Amino acid sequence: MNEFSQGAAWIKGQVVPIAEATIGVTDWAVTHSDVTYDVVPVRNGGFFRLGDYLDRFEASISACRMNIGMSQAQISNALQAIVARSGLRHAYCAMVAARGTPLTPGSRDPRDCDNHFYAWCVPYIHVVKPEIANQGVKIWLSEDVRRIPPDSVNPLVKNYHWGDFTAGLFEAKDRGFETVILPDHAGNVTEGPGFNLFSIKGKSAVTPDTSVLHGITRRTALELCREAGFETTERDLPIDELMEADEVFLTSSGGGIIPVSQIGERVFSNGHAGPASIRLRQRYFELMDDPAYRTDVAY
Repeated sequence: MNEFSQGAAWIKGQVVPIAEATIGVTDWAVTHSDVTYDVVPVRNGGFFRLGDYLDRFEASISACRMNIGMSQAQISNALQAIVARSGLRHAYCAMVAARGTPLTPGSRDPRDCDNHFYAWCVPYIHVVKPEIANQGVKIWLSEDVRRIPPDSVNPLVKNYHWGDFTAGLFEAKDRGFETVILPDHAGNVTEGPGFNLFSIKGKSAVTPDTSVLHGITRRTALELCREAGFETTERDLPIDELMEADEVFLTSSGGGIIPVSQIGERVFSNGHAGPASIRLRQRYFELMDDPAYRTDVAY
């Protein structure tokens, strides 16, 4: 068996099998969740919108006041190396900037830490299984858990602060739902673990703008909605308004555009994927194969 078939990682300049990839237990990425990352999908042997993911990753590194000492080209080369070594044609590829450990032992000053980069790829991960996504996913709108406020943790910087999402997932799974969407403290919907949300009403498409990551798939969906003739709006989306939608869908690098058939007791599209969501989902996968958006992997 190929030891890289389950994935590969770039650690300290070396490409290793994913099972051998490690970081130190005292790294602040582990002890403080002091890390930022991004994930770019690979489909049919090509990265999708790699430049956009790299730009966001670079902005997140800057916002976290980290310096990993690598250019975008060097990061891109590391991602190319791990996907090529794995041989994966469809992959979930992560790039990570970690705070590291203090160069001065015992220091509690984040400025003393040795920031570093690592990356890894595994076979493509779907946040919702394709057979469920094709039929429309049933999600739970949390009643007990609220999204971390944006003035506590900046949602525009992709991070590992998943305490709220994990609690929400337990709540959803205990009730028989596939995944969860979290509200904020003002009665608006925000996002879920690994995805943004869209509401369609007539020819209008709305997606939350605050307390959410501005996902690259979210950006792609906004472009595809406009292409399909929808008026798009990024703003607060009250729960009551969401429940009056004609259709709802999710967007994620782990699965693209994902139709929603039910939120709690509210059923959409007669319990199936809505027609607009289906078309947008198909169009997204077509776009992933468009040479204008692809960066081929040099296997």
